[in-house]
Amino acid sequence: MVQSDTMETEGDPLMLRREFLASLAALAAAPHASWAQEEPGLQLGDATAFSPSDVIDLARDKASRAYEPRPMIPEAWQNLTYDQYRKIWFDSRNGLWEGTDASQRIDVFPPGLYFPQAIRTYVVEGDQARPLKFDFSVFDTTDKFPTDLPIDDTLGYSGLRLRAELRQPGIYEEYAVFQGASYFRGIGTGDIYGLSARGLALKTGDPMGEEFPDFTHFWLERPAAGAAQIVVHALLDSPSCTGAYRFEIMPGQPLTMQVEAEIFARETLTHVGIAPLTSMFMFDDMDTQRFDDFRPAVHDNDGLMIHNGGGEVIWRPLANPRTLQISAFGDNNPRGFGLMQRARKFSDFNDLEALYHRRPGLWVTPGEGWGRGSVALIEIPTDKEIYDNIVAYWRPSADIEAGRSHRITYRLDWGEDPAPTAAMPLRVLNTAAGGRPEGGRIFTIDFENAPHVPEDLSKIDRLVRSSAGDVTEGIIQRNPETGGPRLAFTFTPGEANWAEFRAQLRLDGQALSEVWLYRWTA
Repeated sequence: MVQSDTMETEGDPLMLRREFLASLAALAAAPHASWAQEEPGLQLGDATAFSPSDVIDLARDKASRAYEPRPMIPEAWQNLTYDQYRKIWFDSRNGLWEGTDASQRIDVFPPGLYFPQAIRTYVVEGDQARPLKFDFSVFDTTDKFPTDLPIDDTLGYSGLRLRAELRQPGIYEEYAVFQGASYFRGIGTGDIYGLSARGLALKTGDPMGEEFPDFTHFWLERPAAGAAQIVVHALLDSPSCTGAYRFEIMPGQPLTMQVEAEIFARETLTHVGIAPLTSMFMFDDMDTQRFDDFRPAVHDNDGLMIHNGGGEVIWRPLANPRTLQISAFGDNNPRGFGLMQRARKFSDFNDLEALYHRRPGLWVTPGEGWGRGSVALIEIPTDKEIYDNIVAYWRPSADIEAGRSHRITYRLDWGEDPAPTAAMPLRVLNTAAGGRPEGGRIFTIDFENAPHVPEDLSKIDRLVRSSAGDVTEGIIQRNPETGGPRLAFTFTPGEANWAEFRAQLRLDGQALSEVWLYRWTA
């Protein structure tokens, strides 16, 4: 945690700084509208001076004042149906930097429906920033779209889509989207969209309800010709805090995002989620009887992976519980964590439309020591795959006191298997469970194969523990399909309604596999 430097020298320098922040705030709040397109493409307003430190100054200044919600767009836009909103799409010929030597293209999303407030967006070249004017003519619509929607200065774009030449020269494929509160999504080349990240999570799972901060402003730095990466600055605002963010984004497989953030607390923040990830898990081999579905599994991601500060690698299969389930994995200076998708065959899902086997995993690598805290996992009951019901984030142990700030850096890797692999233990590939005719439940854990797995599996030690009930010591057999070892054990719950399991393979006293953790509930 870093305390903000709020001390200023008296006299003219202080007055000039206050006047500068006031003018910057006025610029950020000012609407920029254009209703008739003068020439093709997104249109820019007048230039003003800009420095990346301006975003930090603006966040600090806003945090010193009471929260002011942004104006809402006209009600008729908010009342668009889902089908009506889908009848608006951006014409990519109007993309930002289209027809230039810039290495990126930027599309915008329309306002309306789930997005009732405008986001102010600026284009930065050198030390100048120019606002994107709102212009509905950059979109195409069908003849079923309403033509009598009111136009006023509250309207603006609701988000951004980033595109680049990923596989073919001249073909600009999308790889990231920023839209909705502080949500954003990315994909490694060849993947399709799945889980999301957020700028910040506040009070997730709290009985009093969650607070959702918004990205209210974006500043896009124009990339140089041939540059592979792009830099995006964002201002976050919420009733209890503000934030200044910098994203340096490099498309590829995996897609990487270097994130720098400074959070300014309006009030003491007691439940903060850093680098939050949001996903969907409905069922897999652990719970097939609960859903009448032709598919063997439905999920964007199937497990939480943690590389803790002590060097231990943990795999926690995700679950769709009957009631809200919150887990916390205490740590000191974690090395990384993420939501992974290890089911990678089409036959794992048998879904020709959702293509869950192509959904990315997302790995978080701290940029510095994060200190004490915990990786939190929130699992929310769901009966439909359209709802995100999984949240994971880093929760610092210390509160962020009102009037202070907290600076943090980290890297996000989006891709097929974005977690580091060097010197890592055997990964868990799959978990399954079912009842035994003679009573109890059998659990099977499949691990991947590797050259250092002994041919004689009896040389492998197995560790199986349960917080309640009884577990057998387990047996190890080779899975003929994967070639790797399978650990199977039986659990007898007795009077227990829930139990925490811990299992691991060990060889010569050292970790051979990840630590498998699971929470069973009756």
